[in-house]
Amino acid sequence: MLNRRHIRVKVMQSIYAMHQNGSDSIEKQEKFLLYSADNILDLYLVMLSSLIEIGKKEALFIEKSAQKHTATSQEKNPNKKFINNSILQLLSNNNSLKSALIDRKINHWELHDEYLKILTEAIKESDLYKKYMSNETNNFEEDKQFILNIFTDIIVPNDKFYEFLEDNNLTWIDDIPVVNTHIVKQLNSIKSNKDTSFSLPKIYKDQEDKEFVSDLFKKTVLNEVEFAKEFVDKTPNWDSERIAELDTIVLKMAICEFLKFPSIPVKVTINEYLEIAKEYSTPKSSIFINGILDNLVKEFSTKNKLNKIGRGLI
Repeated sequence: MLNRRHIRVKVMQSIYAMHQNGSDSIEKQEKFLLYSADNILDLYLVMLSSLIEIGKKEALFIEKSAQKHTATSQEKNPNKKFINNSILQLLSNNNSLKSALIDRKINHWELHDEYLKILTEAIKESDLYKKYMSNETNNFEEDKQFILNIFTDIIVPNDKFYEFLEDNNLTWIDDIPVVNTHIVKQLNSIKSNKDTSFSLPKIYKDQEDKEFVSDLFKKTVLNEVEFAKEFVDKTPNWDSERIAELDTIVLKMAICEFLKFPSIPVKVTINEYLEIAKEYSTPKSSIFINGILDNLVKEFSTKNKLNKIGRGLI
């Protein structure tokens, strides 16, 4: 689920947090960094379980409505298309999801069911819901498209839901797009109501990516002074105090990859950090960083400091 760019962002944020806190405890910050990375799975489970719990809440509402002494004919014979949705049923009955929710103690909806009410009301008031419920027949493709639509168009953009996630865990904010994209991809991949392939995602693609988190963090932090010397004389028109702190961190991380990670191509490093700068730093940061890194690559190449292997500089 975590791609290399998102790993780089988390490392950048951890180094920035160290600077802001004036901390020199690498071990403590590394522990928090790894916690932040691991916690993306909790966010995934919270997001996905929102669909499951909305279905359960609606089923309970229908049951209670039918039991009222003053129940109408419609309440006694309700349209159960939504709660019988094949995707909701598949998710609710998925053993790996059930186990993960228990193991990781994901009980957010028991404690904050008011947000489920907000989301349920938004769904039931939508044209998507009205169109879907215009008949009582469940069709797998229609069921799947409906769940995809309410997830992407109603649940994900909901401001109250976003505030709830933000209040629960600040490390989730940058993870939300990654998690949402993965959930949509997974939902899209379900082929039928008997499909048993739906499973929990891995946090890291492989062991190499997992090690990359700690390696990039520690190698950058332990060599910050050395890396800063590499670009300080490349910015004659910039007072060092005027350079955005995130820019200096990005430069140090890029230099770290140039010199300490022989298997990562130079072009990959440059492209990744330029995109990160565009998203997280000042409007002119990517231009500034691109110029510095281009000069450094030329200098490192001349001095044979770029010991790349594999694809190397390609």
